[in-house]
Amino acid sequence: MNRLNRLNRLKHRMGRRPLLQAWTCGLLILSGVFAGPAAAQDWKPERSVEFIVPAGPGAALDTAARQIKELVDRGQLLPTPMVVANKPGGAGMVAMGGLQAKPGDGHLLVTLTHSSINNKLVGEVALGYEDFTPLAVLFDEFITVAVRADSPIKTGRDLVEALKKDPAALSVGVATSVGNHIHAAIAKPLKAAAVNIARMTVVPFKSSADSMTNLLGGHLDVVSASAINVVPLLKAGKIRVIAVAAAERLGGDLAGVPTWREQGVDAVYTSSQGVLGAKGLTPAQIRHWEGVLRRVSDTPEWQAFLARNHWKPRFLGHAEALRYLDAESATARALLGELGLLKR
Repeated sequence: MNRLNRLNRLKHRMGRRPLLQAWTCGLLILSGVFAGPAAAQDWKPERSVEFIVPAGPGAALDTAARQIKELVDRGQLLPTPMVVANKPGGAGMVAMGGLQAKPGDGHLLVTLTHSSINNKLVGEVALGYEDFTPLAVLFDEFITVAVRADSPIKTGRDLVEALKKDPAALSVGVATSVGNHIHAAIAKPLKAAAVNIARMTVVPFKSSADSMTNLLGGHLDVVSASAINVVPLLKAGKIRVIAVAAAERLGGDLAGVPTWREQGVDAVYTSSQGVLGAKGLTPAQIRHWEGVLRRVSDTPEWQAFLARNHWKPRFLGHAEALRYLDAESATARALLGELGLLKR
């Protein structure tokens, strides 16, 4: 009798097993449905993050990257350390080459600059923003036009009139290459004012410091340079800043500098900086870095840092940044074609 009871109990348990298995599978499927999106959003660095800067220590690009690192560290926004690595050279190719070698790696970042648009279009480099993952645009910088304090060129209109008579009459210094964003920022308003920009005498220098030194030495007539590079000499009374390619006047030490539009030239040029990731990042990796960089950009310390450098905040996440860069690339292509510099 006991043996019969044991057999009945065994059959009863075996009969329940398919139901138990089905119930267990159902739970696993449901848990996958509800946990999947959360798990997909939960990417975080697992080792040190390397932030590669295509410039030497102390340069504006380096200063911005180190400010980002400082705010990331202060806010404990990453579970692992962030290290800033300076890799200048090759018009950014040294820095971008390191990123290109590690597709899909979310532990590498590179400074995004407007030069990544122009330099590829003029054929100076083989890589541009299209070859990577733009994570965010963080701010805009503005390009000014400067002359010596004793120059007969006193306004942007004076410069326009002189170059309309003879586009090659005045030498214009830019850093660091012909066709880059510093060159484009003076070419765009002059083109709008009917100057034959393809005939201008444009001289490239290794840095804005070099071009400013040559301006003071009488070897150049005009310099196109970012706002941060003209302030010390302006305050010293050694140069006159005759125009800024912004939509409105800048503040602080540059509050007295008129825009091109104020001088009857309907042109604005903006150069932006941001952060690039490797090609092939996952949506989770992109979301992670968007979140970190947005939190940095929202801090009062970041806003104050931008103001000190005469930069204007502009946060664009991945999708917006990509649309913005594509539009800027189309504009740059047209302008470089006018300059006779378009190679791609």
